Amino acid sequence: MTNITLSEKQLRFLRGRAHALKPVIQIGQHGLTPAVTAETVRALSDHELIKVRVQAGDREARDSAIASLAEQTASALVQRIGHVAVLFKPRSPLSRIPLPEG
Repeated sequence: MTNITLSEKQLRFLRGRAHALKPVIQIGQHGLTPAVTAETVRALSDHELIKVRVQAGDREARDSAIASLAEQTASALVQRIGHVAVLFKPRSPLSRIPLPEG
């Protein structure tokens, strides 16, 4: 799976766009299941930029679940604050979110 690399300017732009979003994916007590991964892929193809809420108890479990989800969906982790992470995966070539250069 390809990994998306974003510049600091692009990350800042995406963080601003994600600020008003509500989480559309929730990773609950059963952790990262194939159904959650499939739903995340669908949400990324629909919205490109999504928030994910993780209900894991400790920081290590949250970080692991978020990193694994980003890897499995071939998306970029834009930001993680507490239990909420922002993922981005552009739709090529018809992206609805035009990224600034650099």
